[in-house]
Parts: sequence; structure tokens; C-alpha cells
Amino acid sequence: MAARPRFTSRATVLVLVLCSLVAILAYPTRQIISQRAEISAQRAKADRVRQQVEQLRRDRARWQDPEYVKAQARARLHYAVPGETPYIAVDPAGQASAKPSSSAAGAPATGVAAGQATAAKPWYTSIWDSVDAADTAAPAPGTPLPLPPSPVGDTSPHDH
Repeated sequence: MAARPRFTSRATVLVLVLCSLVAILAYPTRQIISQRAEISAQRAKADRVRQQVEQLRRDRARWQDPEYVKAQARARLHYAVPGETPYIAVDPAGQASAKPSSSAAGAPATGVAAGQATAAKPWYTSIWDSVDAADTAAPAPGTPLPLPPSPVGDTSPHDH
């Protein structure tokens, strides 16, 4: 009996055809996988944006309520209702905290949390501090200021 060759010509052609199919389909398969990953990332991004839009709609609805606007004005801008005397107590350590006081029947102010530790420094305080800093940046007293050159009647010697 003659020994059969391990690979026949049919088997060789079949292996070549399978290898060429794998090579041909590898790139489109990789593209499909990457596109699916991109699609899922875009869906997740769209979900986040949708949640953000819903949050903004809720915020807009809250700002339509006059009581909410009043509470925000009191908390953020330190506004007071007529009849109240607001004040800001200054901490000796240098941190300011908002302490609203009511002169009408001693009722606590609405919209301000009872456990509020310290409020942020108001914007106008920062502006005033910068004006004070600019004022104190002047040269020390007793220091002569340089005189600008006088273009008219200059008597200094020149080489002409």
C-alpha cells in the first residue's frame, strides 16, 4: 500500500481559502466591534446629557417660584426683608460668617439653614479689598518721586 500524502491538493486549497476568508473578514469584524463600542459610549453620553437637561428643567421650575428666588437672594446676596436687621459677624480668626438677625418678633430668617457654619465672602468685599490694596501700594513716605523730563526749556547740556 502506498502511503497517502499528509496534505492533499484539496486540503491545501481548502486551507488557503479559509486563511484568505479570515484575512478578508478580519478588518470588517474589527470595524464592527469598534463601532459598537463607540455607539455604546455615545448612548452613555446621551444619557448623561439627558439627565443634565432634566436637572436644568427642575432648576428652572424652582426659579419660577418667588419664594425660592427670595430665599436665594437672602442666602447669596445677603438681602433682608423690610423690618429685619441683617448683620455679618466677623470671626476673630478672619473668617466671616453670615448671621441674619430679625428684629420682628425674633423669628429666625427663612431660607437660611440653622446649621450653616460660614458663608462665602461676598463679591463686593473682594472688590473693596482690591481697592484698599491698590491704595496701600503707594511708595513709602519720604521717598522722592522721579521727575519726568521737561521737554520745554530743557537746560541740560546736549551734544548738538
